[in-house]
Amino acid sequence: MPEIKVTPLGAGQDVGRSCILVSIGGKNIMLDCGMHMGYNDDVDDELEIKAYYAGHVLGAAMVHIKVGSESVVYTGDYNMTPDRHLGAAWIDKCRPDILISESTYATTIRDSKRCRERDFLKKVHESIERGGKVLIPVFALGRAQELCILLETFWERMNLKAPIYFSTGLTEKANHYYKLFITWTNQKIRKTFVQRNMFEFKHIKAFDRSYADNPGPMVVFATPGMLHAGQSLQIFKKWAGNEKNMVIMPGYCVQGTIGHKILNGQRKLEMEGRATLDVKLQVEYMSFSAHADAKGIMQLIRMAEPRNMLLVHGEAVKMEFLKGKIEQEFSIDCYMPANGETTTVTTNPSVPVDISLNLLKREMALGGPLPDPKKPRTMHGTLIMKENSLKLVSSEQALKELGLNEHQLRFTCHVQLQDPHSDADTLHRIYTHLKSVLKGYTIQHLPDGTVIVESIVIKVSSSAEDSNTKVLLLSWSYQVIIEPLLKKSFLYPAVLANPPLKSDVISSFWVQTLLQFPDSNKHCGITES
Repeated sequence: MPEIKVTPLGAGQDVGRSCILVSIGGKNIMLDCGMHMGYNDDVDDELEIKAYYAGHVLGAAMVHIKVGSESVVYTGDYNMTPDRHLGAAWIDKCRPDILISESTYATTIRDSKRCRERDFLKKVHESIERGGKVLIPVFALGRAQELCILLETFWERMNLKAPIYFSTGLTEKANHYYKLFITWTNQKIRKTFVQRNMFEFKHIKAFDRSYADNPGPMVVFATPGMLHAGQSLQIFKKWAGNEKNMVIMPGYCVQGTIGHKILNGQRKLEMEGRATLDVKLQVEYMSFSAHADAKGIMQLIRMAEPRNMLLVHGEAVKMEFLKGKIEQEFSIDCYMPANGETTTVTTNPSVPVDISLNLLKREMALGGPLPDPKKPRTMHGTLIMKENSLKLVSSEQALKELGLNEHQLRFTCHVQLQDPHSDADTLHRIYTHLKSVLKGYTIQHLPDGTVIVESIVIKVSSSAEDSNTKVLLLSWSYQVIIEPLLKKSFLYPAVLANPPLKSDVISSFWVQTLLQFPDSNKHCGITES
């Protein structure tokens, strides 16, 4: 059986350092591992790659990879909630064999975004009012722009004078690209772009290291977001000893980083050179992360409808909890391999088949359920291959296209009933009875002693042992249009559920119909050939 193999080389039961190796259709594809700038990457002709808006940061994309009939979706980082500058992630109902999703917030369901924004602004304003400094560690893309827009709007509305700075370098360059690719932002920013570019900040200026020692209140956005190095850590060291100051952590912090330690209440930090730093400033955590929470991950699964799920970029215990929820709600297998561990998923590749319009019309005319992609149904026809493509057509069309003669297979059954009349009288009475119960159908009584209902032949003869026992011979071809007749029978649902049982159900239908035959003693039996 065909199979897909997924091996996390990074981000397996771990946050950060993503690198996912996928083996699909004989191709090895490395995801989220970056690219060497000195080389050109060639894309295989057999690969189909479609990108979807991921909403995490400007330009973030999920990718749908297809090789033949096998497919994988890799999300990377994504956000299912629209924010002040980006829209929400979305994807088609592409039904991949595997959906590989980040699970940074596998057990978190965030509160109202408006409440978080209100609390954030309140805390910043309170700190500024008492003369404190506010440090907001951010990564260069995404949250920096989101929170800058939030504070810019608040400062404008409140006519506040305290300076706001963002660290130069990456964030400054990122803002340049946000201005350049304004069409990739959300609808609100695109609409107001003509009057004002939201990324041309009036109250937010570039930061210089010397400003950290300036007296008075200020707000500084500095990278990186986990306080593990760089300018944000340098500013934190300078401001940590003043209880008027505040640090607001707006995103996820990996275990072992300064950010993770202070969020867990650690007030004495061992820095490089065994120096100790006393943390007296206020520490606040307000999640403005652009990663999907547990609710968002489940929402993406509903959108894509994958056959299997694989979680990466998360903590093992939290991933285990989400894995159970996914398997319970969606009844699909969910995997969470560690780094270096390979998950193998067997695939059932679908074979594309064209269906003739006439065959579809005929099936619809028989009154079956309407087509539903979630509920496959059986269709009867002849599968023919021409010019390396498959087509399902009616048997009549197949014979015509292939130039073959038709050979008809007929089914028969014998129904016994007790009736004292002659064979001819019994047949006439059956003819009259069928005319009364099967209105709207062609029923003929022929001179040769047969009754024909559509193309079903009925003959009557007396039993050799007892002349009062009549033996009815029924004969029909498999292709006879019997469904309209069967609709009058309680057995019709059985035909819809299992069409190969049609001959058995037809026999039972005739017993049911003939049991209504007047003046018979209602004793019927069936023998088939």
